[in-house]
Amino acid sequence: MLMIKAIVRPEKTNQIMAELNDAGFPAVTKIDVVGRGRQKGVVVGDVVYDEIPKEMLLIVVNDLDKDDVISVIFRNAKTGEKGAFGDGKIFVTPVEEVYTISSGKKEL
Repeated sequence: MLMIKAIVRPEKTNQIMAELNDAGFPAVTKIDVVGRGRQKGVVVGDVVYDEIPKEMLLIVVNDLDKDDVISVIFRNAKTGEKGAFGDGKIFVTPVEEVYTISSGKKEL
């Protein structure tokens, strides 16, 4: 199992989640986050905005579904045809175990 963490622009979240659902991946956790990437924030005149609002989507999938989920996120998170600074990042990490709290079972 893998956890895919996608940090994306807030205005793209609904579209990404709808497309993930349509592709058969309805289970998504969404968290409001702030941060900055390599661009070190946005400078407008004398003001530096270095806490840019983003949303983090967490999706746990089996290894075979990784490329499908990443493809959906890429297609829907980009701004414009080529994308732009601040469109986000995708991180993939292994998940060793998953437990369902209500049943106490070890499962996905």
